[in-house]
Amino acid sequence: MPKAENIRKSFHDKPVLNNFTHDFDEGKITALVGQSGCGKTTLLSVLMGLIPADSGTLTGFDKPISAVFQEDRLCDNLTVSANIRLVTGKRFTKAEIEKELCEVELSGCAEKPVRELSGGMKRRTAIVRAMLAESEILFLDEPFKGLDSETKRVVIEYVRKKAEGKTVIFVTHDREECELLADETVELISL
Repeated sequence: MPKAENIRKSFHDKPVLNNFTHDFDEGKITALVGQSGCGKTTLLSVLMGLIPADSGTLTGFDKPISAVFQEDRLCDNLTVSANIRLVTGKRFTKAEIEKELCEVELSGCAEKPVRELSGGMKRRTAIVRAMLAESEILFLDEPFKGLDSETKRVVIEYVRKKAEGKTVIFVTHDREECELLADETVELISL
């Protein structure tokens, strides 16, 4: 079970996280919620190993991970399917990738360059890429931002289905997203 114990992190002597402790249930979806600036994205970055904590211990996070960041982090000059293949290699056929894209209402987009997509289409591409990566832990930072409510519901259902059996930790400001997706909600408080 992934665990964070007494995680502290400051930037320029300003504390952002102070003794954050939580056991993340394996195979469950945990939402991290709280006001802007309370350390949600910082915590996700610490849990992923992208930035070090000032103190505290992490256990159980040494497994294959995938992520959706606040920025889509796609290669604009590559096609949608090429962006997905960056993390999947040849594990999926062209038809299988197209099927996944159809599930998030991106049919016919597999061979389009990412630079030609709208913001919401890029977001869904980043989500499909993360879902298809071989991972046991999935980190999602504001994964549904920029999606209209109907599309958001479709994509949340897709994430729930594809993340089954994975440990998922996602950051959101949206309580409805918590209700639709999370098994557990953890509230972070601004320091």
